[in-house]
Amino acid sequence: MSKTLTEIAQLLNASDRKVQLIYAYNGVGKTRLSREFKKLVSPQNDTDEGNNQDDQTELSRTKILYYNAFTEDLFYWDNDLELDAEPKLKIQPNSFTDWVLQEQGQDRNVIANFQQYANDKLTPRFNPEYTAIDENDREIKVKAFSEVTFSQERGGDEISENIKISKGEESNFIWSIFYTLLDQVIGVLNVAEVNERETDQFDQLEYVFIDDPVSSLDENHLIQLAVNLGQMIKASKSDLKFIISTHSPLFYNVLYNEVSAKAGYILSRFDSGTFELEAKQGDSNKSFSYHLHIKQLIEQAIEENSVQRYHFALLRNLYEKTANFLGYKRWSELLPGDQKAYANRIMNFYPHNTLTNEEIAEPTAPEKEMVNLLLNNLNEYGYWQQEEEHG
Repeated sequence: MSKTLTEIAQLLNASDRKVQLIYAYNGVGKTRLSREFKKLVSPQNDTDEGNNQDDQTELSRTKILYYNAFTEDLFYWDNDLELDAEPKLKIQPNSFTDWVLQEQGQDRNVIANFQQYANDKLTPRFNPEYTAIDENDREIKVKAFSEVTFSQERGGDEISENIKISKGEESNFIWSIFYTLLDQVIGVLNVAEVNERETDQFDQLEYVFIDDPVSSLDENHLIQLAVNLGQMIKASKSDLKFIISTHSPLFYNVLYNEVSAKAGYILSRFDSGTFELEAKQGDSNKSFSYHLHIKQLIEQAIEENSVQRYHFALLRNLYEKTANFLGYKRWSELLPGDQKAYANRIMNFYPHNTLTNEEIAEPTAPEKEMVNLLLNNLNEYGYWQQEEEHG
């Protein structure tokens, strides 16, 4: 039965599910749905559609925190066309980034998260401090967080300053700001006693609506983002609810499996301009092609000697799904006996490690070899051969 986006937003709002996943083609109306949902649950913040600054006002202090194309519109490039020397990513004045960067002081975490998704040799730098006068006529140092420049290490001591990054890297950077905030929100709300929380800023928050954070990501980083987001959602112990929409079947599948979802939705639009939100059982695959795709990514990394930290998370994910399929209570029961202690340690360490890339640049050679050993061990169960035959 066809419905307006407002009616679909009402259906989502009425659901008691902790996680609601929505798949839709580009152009169907995912971003509009996120805004309709925001209007529904937090109407007091409605403002002019074209005013990005006002649209983000009090973004995280009310009932909904959301990420969509309008979040990315808060950032734009000053390409320094006159001198062609210092392109800067400018940040429009808004309470969203002011809160994350200035009030909460999360700039270092933003940089660490960005380098995880992009490149640990690519470094964002926020504009330098400036001197201001406080109410007592004293000079103080203030950081405005109104622009960002990027530098790239080229090898040795060579560094390229003030480069313009790609659209994908720019999306990664903006997502990293939101992701850093979300991590903080979940940590605060996981404290059950309200009066014991480090801040009351999130006490009214009910929903997180994320619309397509993967539009410019390659497959490796797309999977990594989905795994990390899924782990973050599973770590949330409060009543916070999550709605995630995407046009990417792979992102949908990884997240669907990561959060152990029971069902999702497909959003469609009719020629009449109305919409349908169709309940969908299972991920977007007829079989386990998602798992086979992850297996192929790990095999490729082994072959090219390019195993990174997130490959351990993907490998553990395969072990968990295989153990569940074969009826084992714990995925660690599948580990090879003579290497179980060591394998279990690194399989638990890497997926949940919170250190920055500077502290652990990449796995060691023995750890990379362990990925190969563990994947070969998984193949011995015959599960993958069956799936490849019937996938």
